[in-house]
Amino acid sequence: MKRTAFYHSSHRSAFLRPGRLSVITLLASAASITQPAFAAGTLAGTNIENIATASFDVGAGTVDIQSNAAVILVDELLDVTVTSSDPGDVATTNGATNAALTYRVTNNGNGPESYRLTPNVANGGDDFDPVFAQIVIDANNNNVYDPGVDTVYVAGTNDPLLAPDQGVTIFVLINIPATQTNGQRANVSVTAAATTGTGAPGTTFAGQGQGGGDAVVGTSGADGEANGFLRVDAASVALAKSAAVVDPFGGSNAVPGATITYTITATVSGAGSLTNLVVNDPIPAGTTYVAGSLALQSTLLTDAADADAGNFNGSRISVALGNVPAGQTRTITFRTVIQ
Repeated sequence: MKRTAFYHSSHRSAFLRPGRLSVITLLASAASITQPAFAAGTLAGTNIENIATASFDVGAGTVDIQSNAAVILVDELLDVTVTSSDPGDVATTNGATNAALTYRVTNNGNGPESYRLTPNVANGGDDFDPVFAQIVIDANNNNVYDPGVDTVYVAGTNDPLLAPDQGVTIFVLINIPATQTNGQRANVSVTAAATTGTGAPGTTFAGQGQGGGDAVVGTSGADGEANGFLRVDAASVALAKSAAVVDPFGGSNAVPGATITYTITATVSGAGSLTNLVVNDPIPAGTTYVAGSLALQSTLLTDAADADAGNFNGSRISVALGNVPAGQTRTITFRTVIQ
């Protein structure tokens, strides 16, 4: 008896009389899309396509058929990390403005996402709450805060838009109250939250993913947070002034014609350094300044306002000491004559 096989290709299926075909081989093939591997896997919006094939023998030879295509649209996974880029406490001084803490925001999801940045200066585990100034985005990607070059962040206006695996450096600028003391620390955190939405892992935002798929919250909750610390290195200066008198007779009597040598010692203590320290001293009434007697660290200075650190303007001496680190001293001397 002749065995007959029937098939209908429009339905991509086959109907076989029993015993004619012993083996049917199914071959699965993924869509021919080549793409790099990202932190969260396949790019959001990608179609994953799968088609099965079968072949069988008929009297006239072999017939191949295909199944319908099974297409799955890859949803967008919302994941982000925020890390502090500072190796330790950032040293600052009391009264400082725009002390910069550095953070890195990285998109660990599989689709492009923008992030809302929120600072917090009222964290626990520190000594004081500083004053938030602004967040700045590293415009030239050099990981160093460059005033006037880097971009000031405005929430909702220029939220960083990051591709998968892309990161951006941000700076949180902080002002320090002048009342803080040496060694005090401030805990400053910043949060980056996906603008599509945040929530418990698995939370789904239907149709809001890349390519029209869903957006699904990953293990980070779609918001990341990191903390950084500022440490106040408060330096202070103490001025000590002494006077030595030599009279015209070789003694030390303060009589007219006697010379007074004044010595001013500036001692910087605490931690850090004092910036642009300047010492001024008016010439005492009843005395006359001795021209050319002004010295810093035993080195004579000119009386004119010129390239060196000192000057005499007719009524007072002035010496610019510059930036003086804590633990160092600077000594100024000058002479006057009692009238």
